[in-house]
Amino acid sequence: MRIVDLSSPIDAAGWEPDTVRHRVMSPAEGARHCASEMHEHFGMRISQDDFPDGEFLNNDFLELSAHTGTHVDAPSHYGSRTTYGSGRPRNIDELPLDWFHRPGVVLDLTGRPAGTVDADVIAKELARIDYRPQPLDIVLLHTGADRRAGTMEYFTDFVGLDGSATDHLLDLGVRVIGTDAFSLDAPFTHVVDAYRRTGDRDVLWPAHMAGRRREFCQIERLSGLGELPQPYGFTVSALPVKIKGAGAGWARAVALLPD
Repeated sequence: MRIVDLSSPIDAAGWEPDTVRHRVMSPAEGARHCASEMHEHFGMRISQDDFPDGEFLNNDFLELSAHTGTHVDAPSHYGSRTTYGSGRPRNIDELPLDWFHRPGVVLDLTGRPAGTVDADVIAKELARIDYRPQPLDIVLLHTGADRRAGTMEYFTDFVGLDGSATDHLLDLGVRVIGTDAFSLDAPFTHVVDAYRRTGDRDVLWPAHMAGRRREFCQIERLSGLGELPQPYGFTVSALPVKIKGAGAGWARAVALLPD
């Protein structure tokens, strides 16, 4: 099979609303650290000079949000209560893994201005590619926003879904919706402006708020959707990292295409 990488990197050098800190422990530092730890915890003595080339193992220490880089939003990200099921939303470690390894379909939303698209746009795009999603298919939105990753514009210039578009996909049995943008909703600036103009709470992050009444997940900050050679006929694999009690988990998302 051919594997297409659909993930964006976690890059401390790029612009992020929440600072990412990445500290690298070099192999030489690793040798000194190991020697110190062995003495402190086990009373054993070893020096850096005892290691080949004075080096042991490197390590990486990161401080970041679970929503940095390609990640999966769990139902608990949308709020503390639901109107479905028991009323308690599931965390990322509680979700069925088979939701995240499923047939995929990519919808082309490139060229659209920042803001939202509605159910009619989604329905027309599905009709254009002659595809009806089956229950548990993973729907991917190709907006082209990943070209701006690492810049402030990545967070302010992209297209998302309104409430009707989100419900349309969920009505088809979809439980995972992915996007190459920062969010499945419109940019924060667009959302706040729309609310200030209208006073309508329904414009406040409707794609996310849908998750308070219907259980589903989002894969945000994908990349490379334009490299997929066809809109369907591939498998998406985006298994989230198992963080206990978390509302999101990082994922290495890929598309698996038959040769």
